[in-house]
Amino acid sequence: MNDEVKRKVIDQFGKNAEKYVTSETHAKGEDLPVIVEWLKPSKKDVVLDIATGGGHVAKTLSPFVSRVFATDLTKDMLSNTARHLNDTYKNISFVIADAEELPFLDGTFDVVTCRIAPHHFPKPDAFVHEAARVLKPGGAFLMIDNVVPEDHQLAEFMNTMEHLRDTSHNRCLSVNEWRMLFSSSGLEESQSILRKKTYTFPAWVERTTESEEQIRSVYDHILHANKDIQSYFQVKVEDDTVTSVSIDEWMVLCRKK
Repeated sequence: MNDEVKRKVIDQFGKNAEKYVTSETHAKGEDLPVIVEWLKPSKKDVVLDIATGGGHVAKTLSPFVSRVFATDLTKDMLSNTARHLNDTYKNISFVIADAEELPFLDGTFDVVTCRIAPHHFPKPDAFVHEAARVLKPGGAFLMIDNVVPEDHQLAEFMNTMEHLRDTSHNRCLSVNEWRMLFSSSGLEESQSILRKKTYTFPAWVERTTESEEQIRSVYDHILHANKDIQSYFQVKVEDDTVTSVSIDEWMVLCRKK
């Protein structure tokens, strides 16, 4: 990863490691049981979970598979997650790893997952290439992440909002951009779903911001947006403050050709 972006990611997630373990959005997402439903994992499967964060995907898949390798760039985040999971989930191994330069041999895994993380990666093409490289032929790649609309103005608004809220944010891609990257790495989409995900705004913004000034900048960015933008992102305002906002999240399952 780009060194400056990498430093910001390590700093942000290291400081907030416990928050990502306990975050309702990450820990109790409606997508977690769907991951099992889509992947149909078997007891012989070896899984790689990239940028595991609080370990929620690793924990979800652990009872159904042979072994899970939970990787993350941030040592403090990974150590905190291991403390939470080690006693109960004996088949999860924790490995410090860069999503864009994975320390695994070609064709190692039956399944590769990555959830709510790729928008932090400065080189999403390298991430996709690596995910495909370490997959066995016919293996499954499942990704979940926030995505921007195809409309340039809406996309710019969302990425600016995310960066103001979280300085480790790099860029959310559109669905079409992801599809081009998958195709170029030999990953064939088998199913996907695009849905709106609503955040209770105060908790969402306070998890990653470091000052009242930074929080205010996020609020101002949203409140000063035009009505079309506010409508698309389903901005709710009460007493001149933002109470909730909805963004697009894409869940996609691919197979390696």
